[in-house]
Amino acid sequence: MTKNILVTGVSQGLGLAIARAVLAQGWTVSGVSRRLSAEYTALQREHGPRARFHAFDLSRTDDVKSELFDKYLPFELPLHGYVNNAAVAYDDIVTNLDAARLRAMYEVNVFAPMMVTKYAIRHMLFNRLAGSIVHISSISVHTGYKGLAMYASTKGALEAFSKNTAREWGERGIRSNCAVAGFMDTAMSGKLTEEQRQWIYNRTALKQVTKLDSVAATTVHLLGEGAASITGQNIFVDSGTI
Repeated sequence: MTKNILVTGVSQGLGLAIARAVLAQGWTVSGVSRRLSAEYTALQREHGPRARFHAFDLSRTDDVKSELFDKYLPFELPLHGYVNNAAVAYDDIVTNLDAARLRAMYEVNVFAPMMVTKYAIRHMLFNRLAGSIVHISSISVHTGYKGLAMYASTKGALEAFSKNTAREWGERGIRSNCAVAGFMDTAMSGKLTEEQRQWIYNRTALKQVTKLDSVAATTVHLLGEGAASITGQNIFVDSGTI
């Protein structure tokens, strides 16, 4: 069965890996990012109309319906799944907390995916589809790291939101889960020194970075029929951090 999957943050890193994994299933990616990257353009050349793209800044939460759904994902285009991958990081110790930067992070990491989930579920209901929602969370919610308290709080909010969404809409066949990713080699972790990276990796059972393709494969599994009985869960893909 062909599916249409909305994936946010597809321009690079994990979002790009998820887009590749979705396309490998023969499904369509409705990709969203602030900009079209060369890497995603290459996917479009390879997969044609199955690699859709729409430039949108998710910090514009008031425009989610008009710009993202009315223009890009109308009811006439069935939506089978939503992967909330886009996120920004505001890292600092708590005593340096800046309220403006915290609000800006919450707009992208929490408020935007909540609004997208709202309209994605309405879309699925309109088309009578049993859809799947996957939020990309972080291992920092479950084990502490210095400087990540604010970022971890946004992902913790998503995990609570996902579990309650699953309970609320399960009887209509709509599932919601979180893929809890360990530390990956992405732009978001690019500010770490090699010493910091090794310290983080040595805390894991596998003593290595969490692979993007592993998180992407888990995400695709949660979108598919093989995960039809999985909802309200946090699935850890973290190299054995906890």
